[in-house]
Amino acid sequence: MQKMKLVVVGNGMAGMRTVEELLKIAPDIYDITVFGDEPYPNYNRIMLSPVLANEQTIDDIILNTREWYAQNNIQLYTNARVNKIDRKNRVVYAEDGTVAEYDRLLIATGSKPFMPPIPGKELAGVIGYRDIKDTNEMIATAKLHKHAVVIGGGLLGLEAANGLKIQGMDVTVVHKNAWLLEKQLDKTAGTMLQKSLADKGLNFLLNKNTAQLHGDEHGRIKAVSFSDGVEIPADLVVMAVGIRPNFALAESAGIHCDKGIVVNDTMQTFDPRVYAVGECVAHRGISYGLVAPLFEQAKVCANHLAQLGFATYKGSVTSTKLKVT
Repeated sequence: MQKMKLVVVGNGMAGMRTVEELLKIAPDIYDITVFGDEPYPNYNRIMLSPVLANEQTIDDIILNTREWYAQNNIQLYTNARVNKIDRKNRVVYAEDGTVAEYDRLLIATGSKPFMPPIPGKELAGVIGYRDIKDTNEMIATAKLHKHAVVIGGGLLGLEAANGLKIQGMDVTVVHKNAWLLEKQLDKTAGTMLQKSLADKGLNFLLNKNTAQLHGDEHGRIKAVSFSDGVEIPADLVVMAVGIRPNFALAESAGIHCDKGIVVNDTMQTFDPRVYAVGECVAHRGISYGLVAPLFEQAKVCANHLAQLGFATYKGSVTSTKLKVT
């Protein structure tokens, strides 16, 4: 029996959990090839904030080592961004020239940080908080500079602010709402959280709309100004105002997308050979940015890739945890 070929685009938590689940139930169906656009094997993105807070190292958060891929006969390409899917001939193409044929394709391209359209967002020192590269840039910046501004008072923003404070920076969290974590907390609880974080040395500007980011003569961020005219110094600006599903690759291949890659209850796209899981998908109109739903999706997707075909995903009820206090 010649094995079928499974190509996975995206080496993150959702894609690799699907592969792990598949190996448990049907280890011998596929020759598996994985493309990841970062230089690392699969790591735990949720644990980037403990890395920033000096509690863990990059090596501590690797989930699947390169040896694991080798032991499971998985061909892993890192630093390899796939830029074209040819669905007619069932081939994917990476920017570095690597080509892979597939019988089944799993798209797990995740999400990207939303960068609001604020003038100056292209300045050096303005970053999202999404991957190891961003985390390393924050740690490096903290050694040379003093003032950090985090735009966004949600879970990710507060974790970034806490880590930057531990790295020795003077940190201000800017939030457009009247209290922190307004999606999770009411005003009383949000105010209590703010007080406990202020006691740790964080500064807060609430009910603030960022108007412009100002650069110095070298094109690096130096200040942030708000719609009310207030201006504060900034050597680093971290945008933590949410994520957007990363579905441009799927859309360019003619796969139906609507605010995400549209999948049915078996995680299948409208092309029956192509599946998608994780933050890049829209399932029943919802995209999930938390890990528990992605793992539920992975289990269902693996069940169908394994040709068992009885699991269905109906959506998830979500809860969140702030890894600061």
